[in-house]
Amino acid sequence: MRKITYAGTAFYTGDALAEALLEYARALARHDIADTVFVLGRTTQGDVDQIEVLLGPASQMVSEPIELVGSELEDPDMVRRLDELTAQLAPRKPAAERFDEETGRTAADGRPAFDDPF
Repeated sequence: MRKITYAGTAFYTGDALAEALLEYARALARHDIADTVFVLGRTTQGDVDQIEVLLGPASQMVSEPIELVGSELEDPDMVRRLDELTAQLAPRKPAAERFDEETGRTAADGRPAFDDPF
């Protein structure tokens, strides 16, 4: 379990949820944008509920391990959703086009390779 401290309050959530939440917050901050998400958590009073969290470039969130009585809070669907949202914000990596040695052109569009003399 992890204790998430944020905006003057705290809640408890599972390790995977906490990790996904912080990774998404970091991705949002890189793009200078914000989002609101609901994460399964246990309040400081012990109630389990969906916790609404506003994430943005100025978010100052702390996650620390904690031992609590009870089972680990898990929400695989939310972890997957946060991972997808984080991936959508990841920097794009260019992919090289395949080169056809026989024709001297790229296989993707048939144009000459960038270093062909024309």
